[in-house]
This record gives sequence, structure tokens and C-alpha cells, in this order.
Amino acid sequence: MTAIPPSPARSPRRAFALTGPSAVLDPSTHAVRPDLADVRLAEQVFAPHYAQAVPCVLGAVTELSAERGGPAVATLDAGETFEVLDLVGDHGWGIAPARRLVGYVARDALGWA
Repeated sequence: MTAIPPSPARSPRRAFALTGPSAVLDPSTHAVRPDLADVRLAEQVFAPHYAQAVPCVLGAVTELSAERGGPAVATLDAGETFEVLDLVGDHGWGIAPARRLVGYVARDALGWA
């Protein structure tokens, strides 16, 4: 019988807890949906799931929409950073940190850093 090697050391996770009611945050500027929130908001809002943002650089000019396939609320430039929290079909949902805007962008515009 072969022993299973120990898993690589993981960095310790910071514990967090809500100390009061969940805050009501503007979903156009805070990455929070009914099903998912940015883990950086965990001390402010309750969500069934949290995600850690994965930074990428937009490879092309692309539109940011509040809803998947909805009308554009902003145009993001090629080379701009976009932090992806969820990939849904042909769109990525996340935040454009330089503009503090949250929404969906076309998946094919995402260039992984």
C-alpha cells in the first residue's frame, strides 16, 4: 500500500463573521448578487457563495453590461484590468476596479494574466 503524500501547505485563511445585519450594497459598484459575492465583501454582506477575484487584462475594447446580454453601461478599454468572479456561458461577471463598476463582459475579451 502506498502512502498518500500530504497536501501542500496552504496559507491560513482569515476568519470572518458578520457582527450585525447584512449591508445593502449597490450591485453596480459592489460585486454582489443573490447567489454570489466577492469574498472581499464577506464582512459586510451575507451570500450563499463567495468567490476570489481572478485578475485579467482585457484584450480588446468591450462593453460592460449590468445583465448578461443586456445593454452596455460602459465601454472598457483594451489593456484595462477586469477582475473575474464568475464565468457564465460566453460572459464573465466581475468588477472593473479602476472604474469601480460591476457587470458582465464578453468572455472572448478576457486575457488571462
